[in-house]
Amino acid sequence: MTKINCLGKHLIIDCNNVKTDVCLDDKKMLESLVEAAKEAGSTVINSCRYHFGHNSPPGFACIVMLDESHCSAHSYADRGLLAIDIFTCGKTDPKKLFDILLTKIDLSDCNILIKEVNRFEI
Repeated sequence: MTKINCLGKHLIIDCNNVKTDVCLDDKKMLESLVEAAKEAGSTVINSCRYHFGHNSPPGFACIVMLDESHCSAHSYADRGLLAIDIFTCGKTDPKKLFDILLTKIDLSDCNILIKEVNRFEI
């Protein structure tokens, strides 16, 4: 078996059947992403969030810029959908970051599909 070496790992996470309050709470999601990133050993550089619904369907976008890359969340509250991306390079494990995030936000009744992509294979 050949071990694949790469410079980064990218988790693409699609969550269905997400509770409306989770899909609308951009403040809690951003705080949770920042905390999970720090607890997973990442260095947070900056973060921002935006709450949709003024001229578009309700939801939010949150992004946390990391020294190791980024993590983000985008919700479609009217459809109960939440998309989470966690891309890390170096020693930070994106799976660990996601596991920590799950302790901070309630995705207990969701259907979660996770795809893992190696970035910059060497």
